[in-house]
Amino acid sequence: MYIKSIFIAIILIVFAVLSNQSTAQITSKSDQTVQVDYFADNGYGNAVAVVQHPAGIYHKGITYLCYQGPKEDPYVASYNHQIKEWKGPYKAGISEMGKDPTRKKRIDNHGKPSIMIDNAGYIHIAFGGHGGMKKHGKNVLGNHHYGKNAHAVSKKPLDISSWETLDNIPPFGTYNQFVKMDNGDIYLFYRHGAHRSDWVYQISTDNGRTFSDPISFLKHKRRDDQAAVDSWYPWITKRNGDELMVVFDYHLCNDNVKGEKKKRHVPKRYNVYYMSFNTKTGQWKNISGEILPTPLTREVADVKTRVAETSGEWTFQGVVTSDIHGNPYIGITVGDEIKGAPRSAPKQMQYFRWDGEQWLREMQSGLPISNGDIEIEAENSIQFYLVEKIDGGLGEVAKWEKTLKEKFFKKTKILLSKRKANFAISSLIENPHPDARFIVAEKKRGTDFRKMYLIGDQGPIMRPKNQADILSND
Repeated sequence: MYIKSIFIAIILIVFAVLSNQSTAQITSKSDQTVQVDYFADNGYGNAVAVVQHPAGIYHKGITYLCYQGPKEDPYVASYNHQIKEWKGPYKAGISEMGKDPTRKKRIDNHGKPSIMIDNAGYIHIAFGGHGGMKKHGKNVLGNHHYGKNAHAVSKKPLDISSWETLDNIPPFGTYNQFVKMDNGDIYLFYRHGAHRSDWVYQISTDNGRTFSDPISFLKHKRRDDQAAVDSWYPWITKRNGDELMVVFDYHLCNDNVKGEKKKRHVPKRYNVYYMSFNTKTGQWKNISGEILPTPLTREVADVKTRVAETSGEWTFQGVVTSDIHGNPYIGITVGDEIKGAPRSAPKQMQYFRWDGEQWLREMQSGLPISNGDIEIEAENSIQFYLVEKIDGGLGEVAKWEKTLKEKFFKKTKILLSKRKANFAISSLIENPHPDARFIVAEKKRGTDFRKMYLIGDQGPIMRPKNQADILSND
């Protein structure tokens, strides 16, 4: 009887173990089949922005993307559209920012990465700088602030799993923008320091292994009529062939007033400007084809390159594209100047275009208070991809479009919406796949971490939950 009882007990234990294993296997399998609309949950701070671009590239069937992750370090992920497979994210470098818990501004946010793939297939990112620090040496083209601009390259072609940092660009950069020309030449544009610095570019003809010395194209300069310095915020992209397009606005960088209890930099930004750059001849021109002296000063810019004056209105983050005729189209957010509270001023996306003879400004175009990027898909079709905060606390990412004959833009498709959320958006991915046009980061109160989304015409690309929940896997 005693032996029989032991035998029965053993059978029950074995059955229980097998049952638990079976349940665990089912649960694990179930976890892998649960799909979520974000590809990672470890975006950090302002994880993406329009100014650091491109944040993604579509290349040989795969979209490669980058963003700011924990401790402001750069992260890179990829998505294979044919087999629907995600890889990463992998940490691609170490930023000098985001590591000091005693710093008043814990998250600087200026060192977000931009990405590029060279002709040999190696993946490059530039990241980590907000003007550099005095310990990095003298900045002959501007002033210092924080961080260190850095350049990292994948150790193998089209492999995001391992990286090395190359010491071949100055430490003083911020707002990195990559452009690769059809012949493989790489242009890296950035501000060479903090607010009172020139904007420069460097050229690489050997797949980013070496770069030329920085060449200034927008000049910072002290004003003689008030206590301020001229500064700029440009955005650069390809036009046709060897040409690049540049949209920019003017930053009035006021001196701090002695005796003020609280010194605060106020982002006074005005006007809209446009010029082009022929990378073959090295010439900069305005929209009428006049050759411009560089580095460009405010005095020359106001006369030769100004698209619109925005007296009493502040500007923020221009973007530009062109139609099949090479005519530029500009989008930029514009809002009322509110003294002492610049960030609270509602800014509406405004739209400008060159009709072949003059700049047209469509102020009442129906676009929302928002920011994002512009695209021309057909000769008469203008499209914006924008993030917006809807009344009632709804965060929304949507596509807006109109033809040249129509007066107002219409919201034609909502691509993502979340309750009690704000979204930060990247510029359009380079050579985008229709399913993956841009990246957004979901910002919610109570946490510095962000869910990251890769969004295209059908909305966000899904990923298994156990792969997307990076933080819970650490």
